[in-house]
Amino acid sequence: MKSERLSFVAAIAALCLAGPAYGADLFHSEQLTPRGEYTSGIEGPATSRSGSLYVVNFRRSGTIGKVPPGKTSSRLFAILPQGSIGNGIRFGVDGRMYVADYNDHNVFVFGRGKARPKVYFHSPLFNQPNDLAMAHDGTIYASDPDFRAQSGRIWKIRRSADGVVSGSPMQSDRAMGETNGIDLSPDESTLYVSESDTRQIWAYQIVGDELKFPRLVISFAQYELDGLRIDVAGRLFVARPGNGSVALVAADGTLVREITLLGRDPTNLTFGGPDGKTIFVTQKDGGFIETFKVDISGREPCLQRRQACWRKLGLLEYPARARGRRN
Repeated sequence: MKSERLSFVAAIAALCLAGPAYGADLFHSEQLTPRGEYTSGIEGPATSRSGSLYVVNFRRSGTIGKVPPGKTSSRLFAILPQGSIGNGIRFGVDGRMYVADYNDHNVFVFGRGKARPKVYFHSPLFNQPNDLAMAHDGTIYASDPDFRAQSGRIWKIRRSADGVVSGSPMQSDRAMGETNGIDLSPDESTLYVSESDTRQIWAYQIVGDELKFPRLVISFAQYELDGLRIDVAGRLFVARPGNGSVALVAADGTLVREITLLGRDPTNLTFGGPDGKTIFVTQKDGGFIETFKVDISGREPCLQRRQACWRKLGLLEYPARARGRRN
């Protein structure tokens, strides 16, 4: 089984590489937007199928900014309801945008082309929904840290065939630390979670509503961990606030490289660009967005844009409902 999984990952990497594996312009970060556009709560980020980038807390808390494709500055996209403050953002394959509201314990949804949010899921049992991971069938996984208790958990949120949305904490074989960054493996069988306080990334196999067989992927000696994203080869990119870098980690836990950033405190990151090989990083240090190119496309752009790529990930047929209007 292990050899088959490694062969699968290698095949996906080969399919998604274009041109030379490494070039002079890869992994070199440059500033995209002006400093000071966002508050110290800058987070999110996520790109739509059309290539627009969305980031929370533009100019003030409780807002969402938008950077259209090819632009180098943000504009106001939406204002959340009074008291709500956004954190992680993800897009579903149907083009709808989901935003974690850590202050009022909501997950909002924005319809395609809409700037007014609706409550998709709410629970007073949340500690504070932090970051999100989206499966191809619309299932949402939400990290839910309790920073005071230095603990955390993961919620599974889904919509039934009759339209009812429900969610609950997933059971785990391991007591978690401060759950923060979160993403799925390319075949969606494994959930990866970064923990701020332990400075570790853990992998869990998803078995129904349980997270089974916890595996320590990597542990860092210093500096917290924050947002996390995965490419189609199964490699992890994790923000390291305080270290001024994004760590690139192989699925087996090997530290491939540290990508040096312009700012010291990255909070999160996402894949985007025409080929899904551009990473956008939100910087608390200066309130701006920086960006760099990589050699393999991200998992989420693959899900959003490429029917053939989705099937090659070992997922089900690309649904007709995902071929709607672009944001």
